[in-house]
Amino acid sequence: MNAVANVVAADVAALINQRGVAETARRVFREQAEALNRTADGLGPDFERAVQLIRSIKGRVIISGMGKSGIIGRKIAATLASTGTPAFFVHPGEAYHGDLGMITRDDIALLLSYSGETEEVIRLIPSLRSFGVPIIAIAGKSQSTLARNANVFLDVHVDRETCPHNLAPTTSTTATLVMGDALAVSLMQLKNFRPQDFAVFHPGGSLGRRLLTRVSDVMHRHYPVNHPNDGIREIITAITRGRLGLTIVMEDGVLQGIITDGDLRRAIYANTDFSDLTAADFMSRSPLTIADSEMFAEAEVIMNKAKVNSLLVTDASRQIMGVLKIFDAMAS
Repeated sequence: MNAVANVVAADVAALINQRGVAETARRVFREQAEALNRTADGLGPDFERAVQLIRSIKGRVIISGMGKSGIIGRKIAATLASTGTPAFFVHPGEAYHGDLGMITRDDIALLLSYSGETEEVIRLIPSLRSFGVPIIAIAGKSQSTLARNANVFLDVHVDRETCPHNLAPTTSTTATLVMGDALAVSLMQLKNFRPQDFAVFHPGGSLGRRLLTRVSDVMHRHYPVNHPNDGIREIITAITRGRLGLTIVMEDGVLQGIITDGDLRRAIYANTDFSDLTAADFMSRSPLTIADSEMFAEAEVIMNKAKVNSLLVTDASRQIMGVLKIFDAMAS
């Protein structure tokens, strides 16, 4: 009995521990969300000056930070670069031993240090000043050496780290990361950075295919067609043979409508005797279309908004050229 009791007690303890772990995780999310909200509420003219300063330069954004701030800095550099703002990360230690040669007078420096006193970062300030490079500081202390010597200071102060001992950089690194994202997104908006622009920097993988592919590249040029007077048997046969989940209803070369397999099922369910139904009775008379010259990304937006998985493709004279399915760019 003691052995059984011990097993039960162990199971109960494990369950309690699991619940405790989940609650700890929820606390981390809540505390960091609250800290981000406070940081957002504190944004003002300094953030606007930082964005305009970055936008005005001819060169690149040079990002530098040590330790966890350096890791965050690499991510910020990658985000800026992929969204149309040339940027790269320079390790502050390496910069002081030769990599300062990467920096030109046309650049701007984004220096990261939560304390604002990180020695390797502070040592960069005189050199950057001698180059005439503006400095934007992201730090948590407004009276720190870094903040006082920067052209613009972005405050990411947090009341405490979500680390139970208030030691490991957790909430502060999250605030720094989001500040970087806020800079990148604000610059995207000012530059009217479009999906087509994004595609230039992301040519690989499924994302690149969707953004760089035109509708005409992946549309189905062979598609089933029915006449408005065709009955259920002809319609089912056409949809089955076409293998697109639809058929286009045409008369004398003019588009009349479209019937999807969903339209067909609904018509059958709604009519006890459907043997006399014709295509004209239940076709969709105003199907969505897209020009063959449009980008697949635009077609995807239209389909997702309308909650459909197919579009009819037309040319400049509005003639039907093919059918586009939502997964076509993935399969190309």
